[in-house]
Amino acid sequence: MRRRDILALAAGAAAWPTAGRADDEYPSRPVRIIVPVSVGGATDGLAHLLAQKLSERMRSSVVVENKSGAGSIIGTSFVAKSPADGYTLLMGGLFNMVMITALLKDPPFDPPRDFTAAGYLAAYPFVVIVRHDLPVATLAEFAAYAKTRPGKLSYASGGLGTLQHVWGTILLRSLGLELLHIPYKGATPALADLIGGRVDFIFDNLAACRGAIDAGQVKALAVSSAARTGPFPNLPTIDESGIARFEGESWFGLFAPAGTPQPVIDRLRREVAAVAAEPDFGAYVARDAGRLLTVPPDRQEQFLKDELARWSALIAKYDVHAQ
Repeated sequence: MRRRDILALAAGAAAWPTAGRADDEYPSRPVRIIVPVSVGGATDGLAHLLAQKLSERMRSSVVVENKSGAGSIIGTSFVAKSPADGYTLLMGGLFNMVMITALLKDPPFDPPRDFTAAGYLAAYPFVVIVRHDLPVATLAEFAAYAKTRPGKLSYASGGLGTLQHVWGTILLRSLGLELLHIPYKGATPALADLIGGRVDFIFDNLAACRGAIDAGQVKALAVSSAARTGPFPNLPTIDESGIARFEGESWFGLFAPAGTPQPVIDRLRREVAAVAAEPDFGAYVARDAGRLLTVPPDRQEQFLKDELARWSALIAKYDVHAQ
């Protein structure tokens, strides 16, 4: 072999480790965050802000892609079946990571088995609201009023299997109340009919109802969180009503397909925690009456399992069905 060939091979060999390290650096190409619901909602907005922040921090493109359909099943299933390399991630939450599995007899995925938590972001309380002319001012007064009118009052939701339906049913049945459930094609028309006086009760995300509450178009009776919320410090929690025990928040986080390399998961968890610590991100969450959801890395997998076990038990106890 000629001397120049030997030198060329030596130079190439010397370059291999450097090239290998470059390929191993994450991310080395654009990252997608799949949002399993339509464009324009709260989930989509939170995902876009997260993507912007992650792009800035990781100096790599992070983009949002909406894959809606079948109550978030299409987009969630897509990520579950994607390569476990950290380049296709899921904007997940209680709505798809817990409720689908808890409600369906044969769910298309098993979140603790098919996903790895890559960082939690925020949690939002729900609020009990009733039509503005209902002669009640507290949850206890509403329960007493409804008990004297069995079958005459109604509650609305954004559709079967939504949190408005599931949580509304659990809360009402825990109070011993049977109201007629009216499912709508989305939470917006359900709230519109409550404002118009065509239904009597909704248990919905406080952020979605805040404008109607502020305008006096509906009455707010209680919030679902463990503590009172900043925008409405005088609004009691459900537990404070003394007639029911209910604590829950609609939470959101970032998830990767199971099997994603641990160094990638560790990086994502660090970056998500750093994003959540930025003042403008916290202000964005607080604007919608939410709070930052801090779960230590060594508890993130267990948090999901605990939420799944808790809500599955309540759904079974109160015989809630989405089919």
